[in-house]
Amino acid sequence: MSKSFILLWLLVPLAAAAYHYGPGQDKLRADDVAAHIARAKAHLDAEQFSEAVTAFDQAISEMPPGQAKEIPRLRLEKAKAQMQCSGLPQAHKDLVSLLDDLGKNTATPPALIAETKSTLANAQYYMTWLLRLEGHAKEIWEPVIESSRQNYRAAAEFSAQTGQPEAEEKARENLEAAIKLARVDLGELQGLPLPSQ
Repeated sequence: MSKSFILLWLLVPLAAAAYHYGPGQDKLRADDVAAHIARAKAHLDAEQFSEAVTAFDQAISEMPPGQAKEIPRLRLEKAKAQMQCSGLPQAHKDLVSLLDDLGKNTATPPALIAETKSTLANAQYYMTWLLRLEGHAKEIWEPVIESSRQNYRAAAEFSAQTGQPEAEEKARENLEAAIKLARVDLGELQGLPLPSQ
């Protein structure tokens, strides 16, 4: 009995090492990802948006394979932070890519798609504002604001279908603002203060 007990006792470190270098690594990575996400949220609360973007990037790159379904939400939150720290063009590109990826996945929650469309519409609205102020031709900025209007409309319809009257009202107000932006004279636009994001 003592030989079998000693043999069993000697196998314990081997089992612990196998767990540590196997499934334990995913748990360590999950802990690191959770720390990055917590740090990103703290940066957002402190309005330190570029630091939040960095923390979201770290969380996305270190996400264990078993939790990959969380990545789209993190990509969306990262894009929102980018829009707040002079990263509008990159945020726009990332949101277009994210929306394309979400459309390919049939298991994507409709609420996430609607929120992504709404955020993309915001990015398109601000990009149109900037494109117009920079003097770009109508052929350049008009497709951007048209896409913004369509995304705001989709967000309003989703909010109406899911019984969210406040979100529907906000999306409709944003839709009206996008329509006004397309119609306003450039001279009048130049006299308006830049909208806050």
